[in-house]
Amino acid sequence: MAASKYQKGARSERELLNILTERGWSVTRSAGSGVNAISPDLIAIKNGKCISIECKAWNKGSLSIDQDQFSKLLDWKENSAFPTLVAWRMNGKGWYFINLDEFTSGRARHNITRKHVMQVNRTLDDVFKDETKTS
Repeated sequence: MAASKYQKGARSERELLNILTERGWSVTRSAGSGVNAISPDLIAIKNGKCISIECKAWNKGSLSIDQDQFSKLLDWKENSAFPTLVAWRMNGKGWYFINLDEFTSGRARHNITRKHVMQVNRTLDDVFKDETKTS
């Protein structure tokens, strides 16, 4: 089952990488990021803007990240000074982007509900605006 979970995660990371690349972003994917969790899954750069992204593909009512991985994301954000977001891919709904401070802290995990994420409604177009379009 672990290989299947890894394959699903890697496939989702590549999907988001391809979407951002098509939008003109330069994107790098961290090999083994899910294993060692010392860096987010994707780093996207365009026109001097850099965004760090941890990808999650989860089709449940809530998303949780264990304490250790969440702490490493906070450290990354502090050390890099880049916006660091969790990208949650929901089946049939696409990608939603979550700021780390939107998660609630539990004893061993940081959590957010699908309902909250849908209310905030921060989508791909909100985070990765096409700055090349002209009116």
